[in-house]
Amino acid sequence: MTVLTCNDLPREALTTLLRPYGLECKLVDPMEAIPGSFWGDSEAGLVENILYLRLDTPVHSALHEACHYICMDGQRRDTLHTDAGGGYDEENGVCYLQILLAGQLDEMGIMRMLTDMDTWGYSFRLGSARRWYEEDADDARQWLIGYGLIKPDNTPSWCLRR
Repeated sequence: MTVLTCNDLPREALTTLLRPYGLECKLVDPMEAIPGSFWGDSEAGLVENILYLRLDTPVHSALHEACHYICMDGQRRDTLHTDAGGGYDEENGVCYLQILLAGQLDEMGIMRMLTDMDTWGYSFRLGSARRWYEEDADDARQWLIGYGLIKPDNTPSWCLRR
């Protein structure tokens, strides 16, 4: 199975989704290196508030990097270039939030995000993204609620980490 790419979404879908966070999406020409990409290849890149993508960038990668921007503190956000950093709790929060934001995209949805995360090789102690999300992610959920990034009903607050 292949993962959903930015080419599989309507052109403005990610721009519209991420606009409330002050993130700007910039499309890079095919085969051009993606600025700010930590992993290289087709993986999304971050430089300040710009999320760099190509049409072959996996949607899970775009949302993961966007969620790093959303979940980091303002000091790190101000100097962001390529390596989002962050600790264990923040990384779990990023994964959880990217799943919730995928639910805002009709073409993706939560279940497709969970499948794509497994296909790409995300690693969770329960063996799959779905089991982690459904059975073991309450600490990530509470972390996001604590920083005002999601509401108790599991909907995005559309705010950056405070």
